[in-house]
Amino acid sequence: QVDLVESGGGSVQAGGSLTLSCTNTGTTYRSLSMAWFRQQPGREREGVAVFDSDGDKVYADSVKGRFTIAKNNAKNTLVLQMDSLKPEDTAMYYCAADFGRLFLAPAIPPRYWGQGTQITVSS
Repeated sequence: QVDLVESGGGSVQAGGSLTLSCTNTGTTYRSLSMAWFRQQPGREREGVAVFDSDGDKVYADSVKGRFTIAKNNAKNTLVLQMDSLKPEDTAMYYCAADFGRLFLAPAIPPRYWGQGTQITVSS
């Protein structure tokens, strides 16, 4: 059983920073990959960053150099540090997980999802 609980988020002015956390409160699996996705109103969900079970990290071009994904294995928590935020980063952000590899644009959506947390960046 995988249960993802997100925290963080909120509102910030452009150029500011926010941190999102996602804790798996269920069973720990070494083969579990985790990722962040986001969705803006009227747009399709898009991948933001992936932290694979083997430690590889992948970022969407739109956030490279500004966002950092990391995993605290001791706390079973995935963290997304977001710096230099832009108004276009405004979206609902979702933590997701699945076994094996995850991709920014998966053909099959990840099996497990958090409840989502809103990020609003004002200009």
